[in-house]
This record gives sequence, structure tokens and C-alpha cells, in this order.
Amino acid sequence: MVGVVVRVHGLRGEVVVEPRTDSPQERFAPGAVLQARRRQGSDPGQLTVTAARPHSGRWLVLFEGVTDRDGAEQLRGVQLVVPTAGLAEPADPEEFHVHQLTGLRAELADGTPAGTVTDVVHGPGGSLLVVRRPAGHEALVPFVSAIVPTVDPAGGRVVLDPPEGLLDPAPE
Repeated sequence: MVGVVVRVHGLRGEVVVEPRTDSPQERFAPGAVLQARRRQGSDPGQLTVTAARPHSGRWLVLFEGVTDRDGAEQLRGVQLVVPTAGLAEPADPEEFHVHQLTGLRAELADGTPAGTVTDVVHGPGGSLLVVRRPAGHEALVPFVSAIVPTVDPAGGRVVLDPPEGLLDPAPE
């Protein structure tokens, strides 16, 4: 995922995108084609960037065919992704693309199932793995080597060494 449309900006179809990429200049360059997907509902399909500019840590982006506020509003919450075939492998063996992590089996060091990685959230303090636990709740796991000592995409798994309580459900 390279970004998420978080809101509309103005009246002419521009949207505010929260970038989830290290190269937003490349991903949001005019002419770039992005796949749009929703967590639920129908996907808008492909979107072609016609203009983009950085703005307060986010990006203001115009897409082909989106010319007014109503059209832009339809994109709120859409995840923007690039086809995985177009991605180069990271040069650093300790770096991973989100699509390489999503779907991996999470297990504890002793092999106990801990769930499935469903997403990666990038925040100011670092990245977090979203792990769907067997009981159905989600746990946010800091993606640091002390807690995630093994990442094995070829083996379909990540190994977790969480501190006590990290994987427990949030109190109600």
C-alpha cells in the first residue's frame, strides 16, 4: 500500500492522501496508475494521478475523472496500492513490502499459533504489525527485532517474542 485517501480537499476533486511509502514523489507522480481498494464494498478499480503535491506531511492528489467534491468524497477511505509485480525487491534484507507480510502466519517462539498478519500500520513511532488473533481480536505488534525476531516470507511465518499482555484483547 502506498497511501490512504483520508479526506476531500476543496471543490475540484482533490483528495488528501496519507502516504504509506518511502517514495511518494514517485508513487504520486502524474501518470502513475494505482489500484484502489476498500476494506469492504466494491473497489473503485484503477486511478491515474493527474497532479500531486506535498502538503503538511500528506499529499494532495488529483485523479483522472475525479473533477468535483462529490467524486472525491467517493474515494474517502480507499487504500492506494501498486501492482506487486512492479515492485523491486528491497535492497536491505531486513526490509519488507507490506504485501510480503500480509497473510503470514504469526507464531510464538515455541511454535504456538498467535494469529495472522492482516496489515502493517506505519506511525510516527515506527511500524506495527496488525495480527488477527485466533480468538478474533486484533493485536498491534511493534515491528522491531526484539519482538519480531524472525520474518520468514518463504516459510509463510513471522515469529513473535511479545512482552506479557501485548497480545491480550484490549480491556472494555
